[in-house]
Amino acid sequence: MNQRVSVILLVALLVSGGATFVAYRMVASRAGHSVGGATQVVQAARALEIGTLIKDSDLKTGPWVGSVPSGMATSKDSLVGRGVVASIYEGEPVMESRLAPTGAGAGLAATIPPGKRAVAVKVNEIVGISGFAVPGMKVDVLISGIPPGQAAVITGTQVKTILQNIEVLSAGQNYQKDAEGKPVVVQVVNLLVTPEEAEVLSLASNESHIQLVLRNPLDTETAKVPGTQLSTLFGAPPAPPPAPPRPRVTPVAAKQAERGPERVPEKIVPPPPYQIEIFNGAARSEAKFARPPEAKQ
Repeated sequence: MNQRVSVILLVALLVSGGATFVAYRMVASRAGHSVGGATQVVQAARALEIGTLIKDSDLKTGPWVGSVPSGMATSKDSLVGRGVVASIYEGEPVMESRLAPTGAGAGLAATIPPGKRAVAVKVNEIVGISGFAVPGMKVDVLISGIPPGQAAVITGTQVKTILQNIEVLSAGQNYQKDAEGKPVVVQVVNLLVTPEEAEVLSLASNESHIQLVLRNPLDTETAKVPGTQLSTLFGAPPAPPPAPPRPRVTPVAAKQAERGPERVPEKIVPPPPYQIEIFNGAARSEAKFARPPEAKQ
């Protein structure tokens, strides 16, 4: 009995071992076939930050199993010397959409889309260092100051939203000189705007104080905000809008206003002349005579 059980166990062990070996060979054969049929694509040999000018040493090739997505690079020759406009991680396949056009160079300028401008705006340390303004974020631009032609004692400082849903292109530090000529570190945020918005930002940065407000990137609706006055924060009603300027009156116009409107002389229409019909037999004729002065009506 024990010998019979031992034979059965031995046969079962041999069958299971053979099945395992066959399955292993099949799996290994399929894996080898997949690797052998993979396409070589270009990958990042290291992490490439925005503004990096790609060199040959920054790239490597690696296998890609399956169909190659549109825009994925398969050759280094078309990538060397182009700028990076979106971060590429180490080992990640290089996509054409992450690179600037050929000849555009590197740096911040290569990341600016056609028709847009990059405007640098000074911010405080809270906005810059704390990571509030980072590339890709959307912000609103607020200005605060006293509007021209209004007295500060009446309305006080006012805040107004001048731009909405503006993309942050980059954020970092810049070195400027203070009044004594010493270099100081200034937090700078570059905003991606249109040429018209660039003019607005340039004027606002010179004439008022600028503040950035973070917003949800999915919230693209433009809010209608009238602005806020300092006096309204303490319960005062909003100040009425300033009256339009009175037109300048010259001395000649003032004298004419005193005399009143000039009287236009009436046009004298002469009375119609006398008209007489004369019959001489079958002939007929007319004669006209002017009215005498005393007969005018």
